[in-house]
Amino acid sequence: MSQQPDPEEMRVGTAEREEAARLLADHYSQGRITPDEYEGRVLAAYEAVTFGEIRPLFQDLPAPHPAYLAPPPRFEPPPFVPVYQQPAVLLPYSPKSKVAAGVLQIVLPFGIGRFYTGHIGIALAQLAVVVFTCGIGVVWPIVDGIVLLANGGTDAQGHRLRD
Repeated sequence: MSQQPDPEEMRVGTAEREEAARLLADHYSQGRITPDEYEGRVLAAYEAVTFGEIRPLFQDLPAPHPAYLAPPPRFEPPPFVPVYQQPAVLLPYSPKSKVAAGVLQIVLPFGIGRFYTGHIGIALAQLAVVVFTCGIGVVWPIVDGIVLLANGGTDAQGHRLRD
């Protein structure tokens, strides 16, 4: 079982010593410490080996203090927020069959299957494409019929076609 070392006994580096000296200079420039105090504290800061030796240099001074002397921030986990998921709404199946729609699209490839499902706009578009392309546009209704057979679809009210 490992124990955390005492933070006061942790060794300081050059960066920490220089930050302490810089902050002491700020306090000196604000007139909070005398020139003799400043000189003694800066010498003590540069000779400090542990954080415990730097902390007394700032005990009688207001902020700013070196950031590394502040207590570590407390970690608090975020509050638990339950996630509410709405239950899936199962729409009733359509009385129309996906097999009938798909076969009508393939056998009569000018939008008849879409007329059957109630998608009048798509049916009229497929009919127009077939007519204006002189029959070459039958590819669209045939592919649409295959997709209806494979994946099903919906009727005009959004209900899934039954199998």
